[in-house]
Amino acid sequence: MEILSIYLIKSSGLMAMFFLAYYFLLRKETFFTANRWFLLAGLITSALLPFVIFTKTIWVDPSPATIDWSNIPISAPMENTGFEINWYLVLAIGYGLGLLLFLIMFALDFYSLTKILKNKAIHQQADLKFIDLNENVAPFSFFNTIVYNSSLYTRSELESILEHEKVHSEQNHTLDVLISRLFCVVFWFNPIVWFYKNAIMQNLEFIADSEASKKISDKKAYQITLLKITTQENCVAISNHFYQSLIKKRIVMLNKNQSKNSNYWKYFSVLPALIAFVLFFQIEVIAQEKTVKTDTSKKVNSTEPDVQKKEIANDTVKKTKVIKVQTVNKDDQTEIFIDGKKVSKAEMDNLDPNRIATMDVTKNSGKSTIKIISRNTQGIPDDTEIYIDGERVSKKELDELNQNTIKQMDVNKTGSNKKTIKIITRSTNQSFNNTQAPVPPTPPTPPNFTFKTPKAPNFPKAPKAPKGDPINGDKKAWKQFENQMQEYEQKMQKAAPSMAAFEKQMEEFEKQMEPFNAEMKAFEKKMKVYEQQMEEYQSQLHAKK
Repeated sequence: MEILSIYLIKSSGLMAMFFLAYYFLLRKETFFTANRWFLLAGLITSALLPFVIFTKTIWVDPSPATIDWSNIPISAPMENTGFEINWYLVLAIGYGLGLLLFLIMFALDFYSLTKILKNKAIHQQADLKFIDLNENVAPFSFFNTIVYNSSLYTRSELESILEHEKVHSEQNHTLDVLISRLFCVVFWFNPIVWFYKNAIMQNLEFIADSEASKKISDKKAYQITLLKITTQENCVAISNHFYQSLIKKRIVMLNKNQSKNSNYWKYFSVLPALIAFVLFFQIEVIAQEKTVKTDTSKKVNSTEPDVQKKEIANDTVKKTKVIKVQTVNKDDQTEIFIDGKKVSKAEMDNLDPNRIATMDVTKNSGKSTIKIISRNTQGIPDDTEIYIDGERVSKKELDELNQNTIKQMDVNKTGSNKKTIKIITRSTNQSFNNTQAPVPPTPPTPPNFTFKTPKAPNFPKAPKAPKGDPINGDKKAWKQFENQMQEYEQKMQKAAPSMAAFEKQMEEFEKQMEPFNAEMKAFEKKMKVYEQQMEEYQSQLHAKK
């Protein structure tokens, strides 16, 4: 549901962007055919562009291997026993019910259309089909079928109506209507989609009026026919019907002068917003840590320089340990003990590294001693006394001890040759309910955002059209409105450089944001690791109770 919600939000945003560009820049232009393709391109782009994802890989430095996890305060988990509402489920159910409702309404519109066309006499003319009804239905067309009632109009009026509907059929305007209706079904919750559909329907009428008026000699009679048809309100919803409620606008556009070709730049005004949308929402930055080649061998030295050294090499795949003992001085006085038994250097070299639990290197009076405890106690004599944190335990309990918790191990031998093994674990320094409290993890530090977003330029305010229409309205007011529109267009042309400068600023801003986005990706990965560590930490806290 979360993925669907993100898709619907992105698509709705793109749809709103195209609609606003049409409403404020293109709605009053006479480029009707270009407006048609612009509106359809807006719907197609809003449906497909959210699926287009670009990936960009950013290489970041690896995080340090050792992290201090002790800076976070210990807090016991709170058990939430109250009722929680799954809002994703609520939204999904609401959206599904709305989708079902509008699908039913769409199906009912199709049913009403087929009911009107069923068993009616058809007159074929070339590729067009004409149906003359007796019902009081406004003239309409559906693909190549034109429906009308000839008894309601004079011959000249009927000629104007048929020329109008022929344009709808020949240019396949029904496809535009069906596409807009389907978008209304899917995006029923978005009010912009309903305004978008009305804009498509209105522009289709502008196209039909413009083309039909070219074939009719008396343009005034055509306008009178428009006004006459307004009295008929029985229209089929999913068809191109001759009647539209915005008759005044249609008459205004019929009498409006052709727009200047220089105004075609307005169609490209949406490109900066599309580019910004892709840069902000459609680029996925993948952060990968750089691989650093390091020497994995570690030398463990004693407190004095002439003590024997042990070298442990960690293999990153097999996790094995290779132990080598080298004596610095010529006189080899090193004593080696494995599980309390004195052995030679060759025996120690033959010891399986995976069996080693701990190794203790000490020096006393110039004599070095290496004490190794293996992961099993088969080499420990039966009379050996074993103590863990001061409590005597058996060899079986020693085998079950987690080797990672051993902090210190001492092997002593008394005068009666009786051996004692004393182990101190890391759980004796701090207590939590009489046991060691697990060390809490430290959350990663988020990157700082210190960038300033560029400010978009201010667009000039569009003038408000006077009431009425240019023919019957206040001609002086309409003349003044035309002058204001020319000034407005000049201001918009002057604003073009500012818009171009803003685009460059946005590009620079995006470049500056790339390292931050990469750091955020790395931070999110660290947060996932931190969340897993917190879950383990909470589990350990519960286990201690």
